[in-house]
Amino acid sequence: MARDGAGSELIGRQDECQLLEGLLAQVRAGQSGVLVLRGEAGIGKTELLNHLLDRATGCHIVRAAGVQSEMELSYAGLHQLCAPLLSHLDGLPEPQRDALRTAFGMQVGAAPDRFLVGLATLSLLAAAVADQPLLCVVDDAQWLDRVSAQTLEFVARRLHAEPVLLVLAVRESGSREVLADLPELPVRGLNERDSGELLDSVVTGPLDQRVRDRIVAETRGNPLALLELPRGLTLLEMAVGFGGLETRPLSSQIEAGFLRRIRALPTQTQQLLLMAATEPVGDVSLLRHAAERLGIDVEAAATEAEAAGLMTLGTWVRFRHPLVRSAAYRVVGFEERRRVHRALAESIDPTLYPERRVWHLASATTGPDEAVAAELEETAGRAHARGGVAAAAAFLHRATELTPDPVRRGTRALAAARAKYQAGAFDTARELVDAAELSPLDGLGAGRATLLRGQIMSAGKSASVGLPLLLEAAKRLQPYDSALAGQTYRDAVYAALTAGRLATGGVRDVAEAVLATPEHVDSASREDRLLTGLARVIVEGYSVGTPTLMDAVAEFRSEKLSREYGLGWLPLVCRTAHNIWDFAAWSELSAELVDLARDNGALAVLPSALLLRLSNRVFAGDLRGAASLVVEADAIGEAIGSSFFAHYGALVVEPFRGRESTTRHAIETVTHDRLLRGEGKVTTATQWATAVLCNGLGRYGEAYGAAERGCENPQELGLSLQSRVELVEAAVRLGRNERAAEAVRTIDEMAQVSGTPWALGTSAATRALVSEGEAADVLHREAIERLDTAETRMDSARARLRYGEWLRLQQRRAEARTRLSEAHEMLSEAGADAFAERARRGLQAVGVKVSVRASTASAALTAKEVEIARLAQGGFTNPQIGARLFLSPHTVEWHLRKVFAKLGISSRKEIGSVHLDALATTS
Repeated sequence: MARDGAGSELIGRQDECQLLEGLLAQVRAGQSGVLVLRGEAGIGKTELLNHLLDRATGCHIVRAAGVQSEMELSYAGLHQLCAPLLSHLDGLPEPQRDALRTAFGMQVGAAPDRFLVGLATLSLLAAAVADQPLLCVVDDAQWLDRVSAQTLEFVARRLHAEPVLLVLAVRESGSREVLADLPELPVRGLNERDSGELLDSVVTGPLDQRVRDRIVAETRGNPLALLELPRGLTLLEMAVGFGGLETRPLSSQIEAGFLRRIRALPTQTQQLLLMAATEPVGDVSLLRHAAERLGIDVEAAATEAEAAGLMTLGTWVRFRHPLVRSAAYRVVGFEERRRVHRALAESIDPTLYPERRVWHLASATTGPDEAVAAELEETAGRAHARGGVAAAAAFLHRATELTPDPVRRGTRALAAARAKYQAGAFDTARELVDAAELSPLDGLGAGRATLLRGQIMSAGKSASVGLPLLLEAAKRLQPYDSALAGQTYRDAVYAALTAGRLATGGVRDVAEAVLATPEHVDSASREDRLLTGLARVIVEGYSVGTPTLMDAVAEFRSEKLSREYGLGWLPLVCRTAHNIWDFAAWSELSAELVDLARDNGALAVLPSALLLRLSNRVFAGDLRGAASLVVEADAIGEAIGSSFFAHYGALVVEPFRGRESTTRHAIETVTHDRLLRGEGKVTTATQWATAVLCNGLGRYGEAYGAAERGCENPQELGLSLQSRVELVEAAVRLGRNERAAEAVRTIDEMAQVSGTPWALGTSAATRALVSEGEAADVLHREAIERLDTAETRMDSARARLRYGEWLRLQQRRAEARTRLSEAHEMLSEAGADAFAERARRGLQAVGVKVSVRASTASAALTAKEVEIARLAQGGFTNPQIGARLFLSPHTVEWHLRKVFAKLGISSRKEIGSVHLDALATTS
């Protein structure tokens, strides 16, 4: 866009420039800023970025630009942006440093989790601002490779207290939506007056008023169109208005203008422009070497291109506009493009840039070529090893196209489909599975194809949709790979328990399939015993399958599990421990699962692990510990742009706190969450949560109705079993003794089989509610004793509450005061405010006055501040806290300063004496 004189504001962009300069002032004052400029091609986003760069004195500047042909090269855009900052890499925590070095191909290692790479990038930016603010500018962000865009989106959401300004320009009509839900500035067309002014600034000859008005109207204020379209008019057309503008989209018209200008240039200049457009990095040295192979006089060609205002050749190659790049690529035929790709491939050092070299080589290949296909496959392996799943998928996809042998082509298509699935490109993955199945796959290959199709449907649709395919895959894999079949049965069982009542064919179909497999019957393998036990519980009854499950769970506890094995099996084992009322195993194994996921950066598993663990902590009576896990889940959710994990965690925690508004909000959110749509566990979980909430608030009619719905599908196990416990309490309060007694019999039958303190204590607690006289008294005491042994403090406290309420009705006021006091103390300490209020009212009824806890709102801390302060109390350093909560050390320090100010303290030493739990708010 033309400027109104050197150094002045851009024509018609005063408001936009003022906003950008305000962000610069903000970052100079030590605050972070994020802005996405969004608009159509040619609307002026790049000029606004240049305006920002011109005024960024005193700032360290790093910049990058997305390139369409580079979209398949994972981390290419991020590497481009971070390259000037890599001197700070050694100061990062080791896991972050290794993740970033591996992602950038600087070392060989296990594929890093992309969110660990994101945290490392955040830490790298924060480390670079020690001396001066940092300005990060990314143009054409719609053409960043997928994982670079995701990483920058992660970073943008986590910038808080760092003097870092991140500004990205995105073409609105890009091929996919990127950087959504970030602060943005829509860049729109100039108004009529400013459009006329800009047009007049570049038209030197006479311009017919009708032509002028039409150009202004039809360009709709697009600055590049205003500057470029007059170039396509003859002097006669400009002077007297003959001819007319085309009706094609502006971007097409502008590109057509660039095409005409390029075609008017000498052949060698066209070739140089093509070569620069083909090689996305803008490496001038590489460009010169490749040009020499084709006999191009680089200096002469570059001079012609610069004189035409299309490209500059300095330290890096810069096109005037991305549309020039696309025009330069289109101006010649396929054969010429193939020659250029070949020259670039032969000029690239394969030891330094193997991915770019083989990509150019593949683009230069016209037909099936096993040698190139094999090289693509090998490169895909390297890309995958450094976390470049999308790049690996692209290489494998192209390798499939170039593979002459149909059998090998099917194998590669399947590998490409798996990589596309891992990269989240589900539609393309399904197409590649279709292509693989057209090839002659063997039995194992056919089973793997079905498995992959089931995984794609489970991830892209729901567990209930993918379940039938997972089950079919397990059956097909069994004769060829029993270990993989076992893992597939495991995933099918987990999916069936998740889908619950909405599973196609039901949980029973999966269980029957497991039992029909000879290897699972009476197997010595703990994995097979786990699956067999679950299947028998579902098909033959709780009493038949539970002994096998108890043996299997005990064996999983007997030795430390490896990373991959533990992350694969522990989620189902933890869920099973809950189902058989083995609280000790659930506590131990859920803690191990969280540690495994945290230590290995396995963020695909960590959110589920946190939910399993926080559910356990709730029953342990540690609501604050559970709430801290909700904060961690929320941090992951913020990182990946999903609030699901925090809301599902709140669904478990908030009912016990008696907070109706937050519980209802969590219920509403998870009910409509797209990740859970079509899964039966949502109905069960939300009804259980409602039952707990209403039992705590003393609204037993609502609790009864919710509990009935929560336990109507017992094959789901888990919270369906817990709903039955809530049902008993509500039914007794409503005088529905027959229904209560029926539920009690079911609970007791389970308890006698399980025999654990938690199961037997729960049985005694519910039997006490439907008993009278001495029998009830004995059972209440037994429940408290057994639940104390089980260390399920929430259930133990509630057992004391019910016993105290029963004693009050029996006019045994002194004993009632003792039990209700115990209940009130335990429930208050746990933070179960509604149940504690029930205990307080009971105490008041027997003559004991208990004051309501005083408000601490003046020093109230947010949930995140409480968690940061808690970790600081535990001796965690700022980088360690940041790694746990996906924050930079600067942001952790910023939060701690706010904590200190609210508490009236000045150091970490003083925070150790503060009782944080009493200061937490719901925010």
